[in-house]
Amino acid sequence: MAKPTKYAPHICTAVTILALIGIVIGLVTGSTLWIVILLLPTAIYEAYRTEGRSTKASSALLVLVLILEIAFILFDVNFNIAQYLGTSQEYLAGYLVPLGEIKVVAPTLMVVLSVILFVRTRGVFTRWLAVTIFVTSFSIVYSIDPEIFSDLLKEAIQQGSRRL
Repeated sequence: MAKPTKYAPHICTAVTILALIGIVIGLVTGSTLWIVILLLPTAIYEAYRTEGRSTKASSALLVLVLILEIAFILFDVNFNIAQYLGTSQEYLAGYLVPLGEIKVVAPTLMVVLSVILFVRTRGVFTRWLAVTIFVTSFSIVYSIDPEIFSDLLKEAIQQGSRRL
């Protein structure tokens, strides 16, 4: 059964504005936590709006990863997944995800999940939310490490051009 859409445009606008405020405050202050926390309402609303089995799972995983990212930042968790797994990248749902510091891998995973949500959802509002999550996740990576952001952006462009 489709979710009601009466207030969806207003809610999507509000959570997008919150995410943009988070990006601005986070980049100006150098505090990634602002970006992550103000993205949370968008991710939660996305989880509410999605209905398909794979999209519901992707959106729920996205909320979980976002909450974990908050914990990683608050508790200053430093863990290099690439060193632990012995590889610098891994495929996830057909997308090559670069591995490294956990605080960067989490938003990178969120980028992939938002792409999955955008591709697999049919609703305009769920796609809107997926784009907001995509852009904000990239800003989280940039806030943590601009050099890794540049590498991730190049990889995303290369993968995107291969899929076209």
